Amino acid sequence: MKPIRAAVPRVAPALEGRTDGAGVHRATVAATGHRLRSGRSLSGEGPVKLSLLMPAYNEEQTIAAVAGALLSQEYPVEIELIIVDDGSSDRTPLHIAQLDDPRVITYRHPRNFGKGAALLTAAQLASGTHVLPFDADLEYSPADIPRLVEPVLAGRCDVVYGSRLFGANTVYQSYRFAMGNKMTTLAANLLFDAHLADMHTCLKLVPLALFRSLRLKATGFGLDTELTARLLRVGIRPFEVPVSYHSRSHTEGKKLTWHDGVGCLLMLARVRFGGGPRSVAEVLNRTAPGPRQGHEVGPHDGRAALPGDEQTSSGVA
Repeated sequence: MKPIRAAVPRVAPALEGRTDGAGVHRATVAATGHRLRSGRSLSGEGPVKLSLLMPAYNEEQTIAAVAGALLSQEYPVEIELIIVDDGSSDRTPLHIAQLDDPRVITYRHPRNFGKGAALLTAAQLASGTHVLPFDADLEYSPADIPRLVEPVLAGRCDVVYGSRLFGANTVYQSYRFAMGNKMTTLAANLLFDAHLADMHTCLKLVPLALFRSLRLKATGFGLDTELTARLLRVGIRPFEVPVSYHSRSHTEGKKLTWHDGVGCLLMLARVRFGGGPRSVAEVLNRTAPGPRQGHEVGPHDGRAALPGDEQTSSGVA
């Protein structure tokens, strides 16, 4: 197995470009994500490319099957799969190393920083116009992804959520978990005058540049809530399409607890009543600092590469 470069633990604003394992610089696509009332998109010209972001922590039982299903699925657009191993202590890295597909990019954190940190790393490595998180378990189906892309290709919107409908085409292992999701979604709707059906769906299709411009900071499960809260705060209302869902129990690897529900409510209040942009224009007018000249850049924050860091490349890790 080729060594995988350790990521820098601190998460900071996005870079303007990156260097892949072959030493080829790839500038990020300047896409935004808001569809104006006139119908004009701010996501730029050119074809849509979807970057699938997969954080993985001790998912040896499922990651090979999930990655294989994602790579074998037919899509209406070009895709890439970015897998960030968040310091797994099981055989997850070995399964990742066996993936032999030029569309796969892998990265490994030297220790467990949290799901949010892994997603932010993956977003920094992305080269698509849009990003879509996808968990390394078997709760969601790759077959639903083309339906998420359809509204974007049709020019209807650029931010699309795959919503799990309570009691329809879904399996929840716990009534309390399902109702907790409904209650936190209700809190978000009340705080931001919105009408989301499912705030905590993993499937959130967002333009890459918009995702980066939001300057998300949460490194744990709170990133999921922070992303939605910041979108709602600036006036973006996601377009929702139904998706299938089969949850797993804690004994099967589910990591969420009631503490995450409390953290969700605190995050919603912090974003609603705290500082920050209140319009899409304010978000897009932000300028992220570029990498410092003369240094190789890591995905998190533009600092020089750490001594001993080793980089991955597209394809086999």
